[in-house]
Amino acid sequence: MTQSTTDAGMISVLLDRLEKHRLPRILALKDKVDGGEPLGDFDIEFLEQVFADAGKVNALVDRHPEYRDLASKVLGLYNEITSKALENERHSD
Repeated sequence: MTQSTTDAGMISVLLDRLEKHRLPRILALKDKVDGGEPLGDFDIEFLEQVFADAGKVNALVDRHPEYRDLASKVLGLYNEITSKALENERHSD
């Protein structure tokens, strides 16, 4: 199997996971923190897993720059959520 074929399969799986699982969950977390709520332990575990996975995706995105904008927007959304969650924590103390 060629690198291109392997990458195409990985991209397909990652996009499916993003669409069906990650994006709905991350949008729910954004609504939660935008509403002033803190993140729970389960939410934080989810984000930690996402950040760990993001590190693994970097090489794939480097080989396929057409996905760089999407990856950047998704990571920006995670950053917004964690920043707002931290702000919420500070205000709740």
